[in-house]
Amino acid sequence: MGQLDGKTALVTGGTSGIGLATAKRFADEGAYVFITGRDRTRLDEAAASTGAHGVQSDVSKPEELDTLAAEIAKHGVGLDVVFANAGGGDFATLTDVTPQHYRDNFDRNVAGTVFTVQKTLPLLNEGASIILAGSTAASEGTPSFGLYAASKAAIRSLSRTWAAELTDRKIRVNTIVPGPIETPGLTGLAPAGQQQELLDGMAAQVPMKRVGRPEEIAAAVLFLASEQSSFMTGAELAVDGGQIQV
Repeated sequence: MGQLDGKTALVTGGTSGIGLATAKRFADEGAYVFITGRDRTRLDEAAASTGAHGVQSDVSKPEELDTLAAEIAKHGVGLDVVFANAGGGDFATLTDVTPQHYRDNFDRNVAGTVFTVQKTLPLLNEGASIILAGSTAASEGTPSFGLYAASKAAIRSLSRTWAAELTDRKIRVNTIVPGPIETPGLTGLAPAGQQQELLDGMAAQVPMKRVGRPEEIAAAVLFLASEQSSFMTGAELAVDGGQIQV
């Protein structure tokens, strides 16, 4: 038996990287999985490879989250797991930050998370698990990454508040905190031809001297989604090779 047999799960940003690996793992563990993505072609490919139900949705647009919630409601059994994974960011120093850069980071990472959870809240079954996507960036002072780091610090704060608010429904809220993970989102931060240089530089800052794999994060998200973490709420789980621990 799988750890999520009979459960229904949502993974936002499920077309690549951590989201795709998590959708695969959830499905392998017996869950019926909904995934979201902004690009129709990539969404269809991800749905085919995982067996998930793909719903085209941009988490920064609340009206599209309404459509997502309605699609999940049609399934008729509510939700047991929400992994609010969609998000991203890019580099900009304080001097270079623009209002658009600010909006892009906070709309995707903060507003997207807030309204994903809010819109799906009526669908959550008693005892459901919500997992928010944090980042080690929130605990570091990485030059040119300030807005992304601040948006992820906001996620940590939200998880504490929501954990307190939802205890009456026995809903748990925890934050997964990945270190550097080899994903398209990470390598896409590097100029063309410099992706390996970026990964090598990040690996050098990790005590384990390597970057992580999406499947390693997916395993930790599964732990938070399952009954294996039944006495955890409001917590951060760092899966970072020791980057902010050692």
